[in-house]
This record gives sequence, C-alpha cells and structure tokens, in this order.
Amino acid sequence: MKITDMKLYKLPPRWLFLKIETDEGISGWGEPVVEGRADTVRTAVEEFRNYLIGKDPMKIEDHWQVMYRTGFYRGGPEVMSAIAGIDQALWDIKGKALNTPVYNLLGGLCRDKLKVYRWIGGDRPSDIKNSAIEAYNEGYPAIKMNATEEVHYIDTFDKIDATVERVAAIRDALGMKLDIAVDFHGRVHKSMAKVLAKELDKYHLMFIEEPVLIENKEAFREIAKYTSTPIATGERMFSRWDFKTLLQEGYVDVIQPDLSHAGGISECKKIAAMAEAYDVAVAPHCPLGPIALSACVQLDCCTPNAFIQEQSLGIHYNKAGIDGTDVSNPLADYLVDPTVFKYNNGFIDINDKPGLGIEINEEFVKQVAEEYNETWKNPIWRNFDGTVAEW
Repeated sequence: MKITDMKLYKLPPRWLFLKIETDEGISGWGEPVVEGRADTVRTAVEEFRNYLIGKDPMKIEDHWQVMYRTGFYRGGPEVMSAIAGIDQALWDIKGKALNTPVYNLLGGLCRDKLKVYRWIGGDRPSDIKNSAIEAYNEGYPAIKMNATEEVHYIDTFDKIDATVERVAAIRDALGMKLDIAVDFHGRVHKSMAKVLAKELDKYHLMFIEEPVLIENKEAFREIAKYTSTPIATGERMFSRWDFKTLLQEGYVDVIQPDLSHAGGISECKKIAAMAEAYDVAVAPHCPLGPIALSACVQLDCCTPNAFIQEQSLGIHYNKAGIDGTDVSNPLADYLVDPTVFKYNNGFIDINDKPGLGIEINEEFVKQVAEEYNETWKNPIWRNFDGTVAEW
C-alpha cells in the first residue's frame, strides 16, 4: 500500500480536515489545526507532502520520527499540529486496512464507556446556574466553565468574588450532583491565581485548569500550596519533552494533551504512559471537530489513567455555521452517521467500527470548504488600563 494524495479542507467553525488517500482505495482522515492558525498549519502539512507521497502508510512510527526529527528545528504548535493530523489519518488507514478500531492496535479496551463534560457560560461567564442545571438535566455528569474575564497582574477582588459566586450558585442549586471544572485559561497571573485557587477550594472542584500560563510552570509549586483541588494543564504543550519536566516537578494532577496539537495519537499515547508513571490523570483537550474527538476516544479507550473527555458539543467557540447562524451540533454536521456522538447520560458508548470509528461526509465537506473563505481568530482583550490581556 502506498500514499497517493493528501487533501485539505478548511471548514467552519474553525477546523481543518485532512484526507490521506492510498493506491488500495483506503483513505484516512485527520484534523491538523491550531485554532486561529488554520492556514499556517495547512502550509506545514503541505511541506510534508513530498516526503509522504509514495510511502507505506502502515509505517506510522517511522513517519512520525522523520517528520519530527529531520527538520532540525522541531516542535511548536504549527508543526506538531501538522504531524498530529497526519498521524491521526495514518492510524485511521491502518485500522481500516486491518478492519479493527485503532484502540485495538494500541493495547485494546480497558474501559466500557467514557465520561465527557460539557462547557457552559461562554468566554465571559454568564447565566452559569441555569446552564449548569440544563446540562445536569441533559444527563451530563460534569461541566466546565471559564473562571474570569480579563485579569491584570494585580486586579480587584470583585473579579475573584464574581467567580466564587458563580461556582457557589451551581453548588447551591445542585449540591455535589455535578462535577465542576473551572478553567482559568491562563488569563490569571500568579498573584491573583493563588487567591482564586484558595477561594474556590471549599467548593470541591473536579479540577482547576491552567491557573497560569504553562510558560510560568514554576508558579504551580506556589499555587499548589493554596489549594487541595487537582490542578490541570497541558493544552499548550506539544510533545513528551514538554511534559517531561512538568511531570517531574509533581505539582500537576491532570494533564490535557491535545491530539490535534501534541503530535497525534502516537505521541499522546506516550505522554499518557509517562503520566501514569507519575500517578497523574489524563483528560485530553478537544474543543475541536469530530475527527479530533474520534482520535481522543480511541486513545481514551485503551488508556487507564484517562478519566474524562472534553468535547465541543454546545461549546461557545463552535457555534457559528457557514452562513453565520448558530449551529446546534457542528460535530454531527460532517458525519455520515451523526449518532456516533450521541451521549448516553454524559458518556460515550464505545463503538467497534474500524479506524477512528467515524465516516466523514466527504461531499458535504467539499461543498462547505468551497464556500468558506473565513479564518477564525480569537478576540483581542485589554485590561482596564489598555494593556493587552490574556484571552
């Protein structure tokens, strides 16, 4: 079997799909994208074309090593996301060729079902209580919410109080019936993150996420002194070498590699195994499309320290359809069988379909890609004094 072609499709709301074709008629799909930099990642994927065309798609590890090691300059979000999408597509091909799910090629099932969580509240958290009740009534066992809006290096305690009040409202309404994760989103600097982590501790959260940016990972040591809540991070880390020092330092309880950013299924399986050796849980980051989520599910199925999966159904980033209107389920829009991601009381039922376990509606993908000329960009935020704030 030989790779014969690679096709890329930029799609709303903010996704990039890759199809790798072979001379035996078996194709695989991947999702190589950095949110807001789809065109840059597209170029990075194309730069691997000359190497991949004509190669055996079954030699996944060797291709990964060539793409990563032989460019001399390595790593970073765009290159690793390009490798990630290619890796996903190659695993999809291999699973289809052998007529088995990818998880069977990675050790086989170690769980019967997979817990997911739903986002609530949007970028500027609002209507949190009612959204949490709605998620609970829909059967979700867990939700995640952004903690704050803009936060300066030293800011007012009004912002701390507002976050605490939102979490308290959920606990008042539902008690401990719903797991709550609070995402600081790297918006909060160390001085305020310590305060916020301490104030939230009494609400017994599932985890707090990115209390500071990962480039300030030395601050995790200090933040951990102020809370017993598990600390999560990792969506902006791109290889096992990035995660190595984080795990060695021992202040993080949950890692969140993104299978569309951190080198794909191959690399994230190794990252998860490293985390298991440090008694650290895995909750893959995935506010993306159906291919990325399918890759995550394959990994989660055979990874014992994976405990919950992010998914983008209902997430505020992915509401804009091709005509600018809201779409209820962009995950399903591009699938032949949209019931694949129909959750059962907040859990994904594991299917036994080959490859990544989904079938892309290619004709619809082509139609939408021809009409879509936008590029999603995250907003630019500023603090009260005009300085640029973290989004």
